[in-house]
Amino acid sequence: MEIQTLKELYANSINAYGSRPAFSMLGRESMTYNDFDDRVDYVRGILLGAGLSSGDKVALLSSNMPNWNVCYFAVVTAGMVIVPILPDFSGAELDTIIAHSDAKALMVSDKLYSRLSKETLGRMNIVIRTKNLGILSRSSSALGIMKEPQPDDLAAIIYTSGTTSAPKGVMLTHYNLATQIQMGRDLFAVHPDDVFLSILPLSHTYECSLGMLLPFLCGASVVYVDRPPTASNLLPALREVRPTIILSVPLIIEKLYKKQVVGRFCTSKFLRTLYSRPLFRKQIHRAMGQQLREFFGGRLRFLGVGGAKLDVEAERFLLEGRFPYAIGYGLTETAPLLAGATPGKVRLGSTGPVLHGIEARLEHVNELGEGELVVKSPCTMQGYYKSPELTAEVFTHDQWFRTRDLAAFDADGYLYIKGRLGNMIVGPNGENIYPEDIESVLNSHFLVTDSIVRQENGKLIALVHYDQEQLKKRFHELRHDRASAMFDIRDEILRYVNAKVNKASKISAIIEQKEEFEKTPSLKIKRYLYTAPNGAANAQRENGSDRKEA
Repeated sequence: MEIQTLKELYANSINAYGSRPAFSMLGRESMTYNDFDDRVDYVRGILLGAGLSSGDKVALLSSNMPNWNVCYFAVVTAGMVIVPILPDFSGAELDTIIAHSDAKALMVSDKLYSRLSKETLGRMNIVIRTKNLGILSRSSSALGIMKEPQPDDLAAIIYTSGTTSAPKGVMLTHYNLATQIQMGRDLFAVHPDDVFLSILPLSHTYECSLGMLLPFLCGASVVYVDRPPTASNLLPALREVRPTIILSVPLIIEKLYKKQVVGRFCTSKFLRTLYSRPLFRKQIHRAMGQQLREFFGGRLRFLGVGGAKLDVEAERFLLEGRFPYAIGYGLTETAPLLAGATPGKVRLGSTGPVLHGIEARLEHVNELGEGELVVKSPCTMQGYYKSPELTAEVFTHDQWFRTRDLAAFDADGYLYIKGRLGNMIVGPNGENIYPEDIESVLNSHFLVTDSIVRQENGKLIALVHYDQEQLKKRFHELRHDRASAMFDIRDEILRYVNAKVNKASKISAIIEQKEEFEKTPSLKIKRYLYTAPNGAANAQRENGSDRKEA
């Protein structure tokens, strides 16, 4: 049976899995599907009793908790439009987004309530506290009208946290989301006895679609934690929950890799030399992969990685360690998944094939077979809210969606994302240079946490934020003063990177970025702050000069 609306999805799961566990907070509340239904019905009644009707917008600004999902389903099953907002926007951005969305109601967690202005709160028909579903304020007692949502009705407006521009409201229909979830189920079978551990913000489309709606469709359960997903915070949660499925972003996996693997085997020159040899590296990865499986609770069968490019060395560790991972690719505008593989069918550097039911092609293909990826998917957004001009820019004349990503396919249809079209650098001889590929190599060095590559006067420059803990250990190993040690370290990293990239992609200098790079709410570096002319005001040149490669 094909499900065409989120209300159909909801009703089917409540009927099929009523007594099974649905959502819980680690160490605290837990609810069955029937318990969940009672809360959804209660919140839906509150909204209707505050004068909201089908088609009205409701903003949801909250940290992860089971009641986030209650609020989401109460809105969409009433035919209203949910506006989930990432919690890391600034107060001014939150006010702007809520006003732009035309939200008439707000559901908010305690910590985020204080970020909002009195004007924003005063415009709401009702403000609901997500922690206990209590009413914080109400300005209307009119009775709203609820209609049955149709497949083409708007279900959600999701504001992207873009790395290069102001947030845009992505409009997704019931059919977009319902179809996306069924595609996800067809790609990887989720069972009622599966347990998800949720570590990403629910307001991110990736986690909402594949980490909340998908398990709900399949009768699985989801456990939430109220702490950041650091290794020290994850360990007790993993031990207690012993999840079978986790969705993650590359940043979390890369940090685990650097701490658990690189941090152990790159602490001395001898160990670094040993680790650099493929035979020893594979043996180390095999042993560490088993340890990582135990770290994750011992019964994990799927680790999904998406949201950004995964460092190639971190992925090599997962692959050689026989870890049950897979990488997916998509965008908020496509609800989000476009391509993906399953554990055991992954290929290093690839996102897997395009999903069944989605068409893809490349435009303006170069001699290397790389071009802009454009797609035709039943999950593609209606457009950007109140922005017909921006909407028109991202669709081709035949209404295929422009991803703005440069990509290539191998002979078996596996997709390889090269980088963002807007980030591509044209070399002095006309070569296409993808900074993300160079940054992936840079970030694989045990001393580097993050990096940005840009072009200056025809040469490639890397801004690098170092791992301060590893840096201190290296200073001790080198036994130089800081200035001399940094010269040696920069030369080492230059040699490391330039030995792994093609001639056109070799970097000429490294600049230390002393402060952490500023990131979007979805943990991507705001590139425009560092790649625009004079945009790297925070990048500090040590001793007023940079070492060049000989």
